Amino acid sequence: MDAFQGILKFFLNQKTAIGYSFLALLTVGGERLFSLVAFKCPCSTENMVYGLVFLFAPAWVLLILGFSLNNRSWRLFTGCCVNPRKIFSRRHSSRFFCVLSQITLSSLVAPMMWLSVALLNGTFYECAMSGTKSSSLLGLICKGKPKECWEELHKVSCGKTSMTPTDNEELKLSLQAQSQILGWCLICSASFFSLLTTCYARCRSKVSYLQLSFWKTYVQKEKEHLENMFLEYANKLSERNLKCFFENKRPDVFPMPTFAAWEAASELHSFDQSRQHYSTLHKVVEDGLELSPEVDETTMVLVGTAHNV
Repeated sequence: MDAFQGILKFFLNQKTAIGYSFLALLTVGGERLFSLVAFKCPCSTENMVYGLVFLFAPAWVLLILGFSLNNRSWRLFTGCCVNPRKIFSRRHSSRFFCVLSQITLSSLVAPMMWLSVALLNGTFYECAMSGTKSSSLLGLICKGKPKECWEELHKVSCGKTSMTPTDNEELKLSLQAQSQILGWCLICSASFFSLLTTCYARCRSKVSYLQLSFWKTYVQKEKEHLENMFLEYANKLSERNLKCFFENKRPDVFPMPTFAAWEAASELHSFDQSRQHYSTLHKVVEDGLELSPEVDETTMVLVGTAHNV
């Protein structure tokens, strides 16, 4: 039992690395599936558009999914049209851009993985570059090759050129090599930028390493307990309402947070060294709910919104 708990604790501590590893495997599998099943280079003047669509369209979809599946995105934007001051508040005007940049960086992980894997494979890039009409690119690709290369480059991917099989294979290998070089450059640049941003964030940290570790643990535990409390209270409230409905009687008082309390607890947390609050909910509980003029101006529209959550 102790060994099982040790293994479970190890996987929980390494869940970020395991998540990224799973995402990488999923990206590799998806790219291979696209290459073998869906991708068929037309070997025509449409090669450029076709190859670039397969290279960048999945990356764009993954970026949108990254934003959509990130809870901080909806925590940041929910209600911003009703009360724009939630985003551009007087006290934290730069907070919005800071949080948005963090969300963007985390959402870019999957698209960067896709682009890296696709470039290392070389299939999409080969098709796209073989359809180029740029004289400078044609001169770079067809340098030292027969003159047919300039006119029949779009047929290289299919091997239907009038060039010799050796020249055709050399062109394909050259395009794949360029793609792999770009892929490794992208991986190295992304790795360096990730290290740079992590180092910058840690250097600018307002708390020590141990306190930061405690903070992360607290946030995770608070999230788990909050989800359990949501389920528990939702069950109790729905049970009370249904019971009162079918028994045709007045309901008992059911304690619930006020609208202002929900609003205050939903804000993004900003750490203050003078007060050790590890989340917005922690701050609301410790300090109590103090309404500011900005909160008073919030207009809450409840009809139909629950169905869109």
